[in-house]
Amino acid sequence: MNDFPVRRNTVLLAAAMAMQSATFQLSAAMSSITFVLVTGISSLLGLGPALTMVAAALTALPAGRLMDRIGRIPVLAGGFFAGALGTALMGLGARNHSSLAAIPGFILLGAAGATGQLARAAAGDMYPPERRARGITYVLFGSVFGAILGPLVFGPTLRGRELSAETLVLPWLVATGLMLIAAVIVINIRPDPKRIAESIEAARGILPAAALSPAVPLTEILRRPGVAMAVISGVASFATMAAVMNLTGYVVVQQHHHPQHLVFPIIGAHVLGMYMLMPAVGWIVDRAGRLRTMASGLAVLAVSTAGLTWFESVIPVAVLLFGLGLGWNFSFVAATSQLADLAAPTERGKLLGFNDFIAGLSGAVLVVLGGFVLDDFGVAALALGASTVALAPIAFILVSGRRMAFRNSRRTGSHSGNSGESTSGR
Repeated sequence: MNDFPVRRNTVLLAAAMAMQSATFQLSAAMSSITFVLVTGISSLLGLGPALTMVAAALTALPAGRLMDRIGRIPVLAGGFFAGALGTALMGLGARNHSSLAAIPGFILLGAAGATGQLARAAAGDMYPPERRARGITYVLFGSVFGAILGPLVFGPTLRGRELSAETLVLPWLVATGLMLIAAVIVINIRPDPKRIAESIEAARGILPAAALSPAVPLTEILRRPGVAMAVISGVASFATMAAVMNLTGYVVVQQHHHPQHLVFPIIGAHVLGMYMLMPAVGWIVDRAGRLRTMASGLAVLAVSTAGLTWFESVIPVAVLLFGLGLGWNFSFVAATSQLADLAAPTERGKLLGFNDFIAGLSGAVLVVLGGFVLDDFGVAALALGASTVALAPIAFILVSGRRMAFRNSRRTGSHSGNSGESTSGR
């Protein structure tokens, strides 16, 4: 591991994530509003974010497979270039009130988001299993700087201006520049993290013999003990977080009647919750276990979402959105670490891509349903419904984890049971 520039690559990946994070804030804050202002259809306010999430879902698995074949960096760079084109089309659509331009923009932005999220595969590649959760969080921690950059960049472009489609042109074009910067950054990462992973695991002798041959089918990977629980946690946390986050901008501006520039501090607080404590979360995941952390994260996420029922002012909503992000942080890092533990380097991108595929589709369904619920029944129904989705998997995760640990202890004895804690979640 010391033969590779792991620290340099980690910093570069984190910098690229900062650029994506800033763009992500604009998308979260203004996608619903952009769609409504361009199309004039308020009842479909969730459709814009849903297009982005469906595109992300459909991109995630093929992008993950391609990463396993040609490496992480070409796919990441291609995704960021696609995001630059997508944000430019969003600006063009807003300028001309053109759905024909904006809709492909939503789609390309989703594809970019899917490939950007797979940066965690590259992060996990560069660190051994006992430090993998921390390695992933080091890279994702770069998004904290994006959380700071987003309000600084996008807030002034909207402050004091009447909300209209034309007002949104400049923010989307600024986002184009940020995505181009991210693409240039990742191109300079060498060697490809997949090569580092193969070298580390082969040198340590922790790669199973089967993994040295071509990767096994995805269906076989999904049957491995512990994989299903991690996928369920990842899907539930992402879908709930994405649905609530993408509708928050509309709630704050159109239902609570706050000025549009105040959306960015709220979304910034959310992104800080998602990423600010990443290094500490990685340490907790490695120490406390994967499954306990998944369940705890889902509980925090559910409580924060339910709180939106009772609070409307900016600061309490920002605090709740911070909690929403923090809950996702715990469950997402734990799920990602467990999936990375249970996959070889030639399987990791494919497995994480499948997880993102299911999560993206689930998030798209929830954001569309959430849009209808919000329009017909109000914020309380949206908040309590999303909270229920987050709470539902907790019992399954904990019970299944205990059963798996019990079976492992009976089959392999106490020594094997202890060594399996990192993947069973303790």
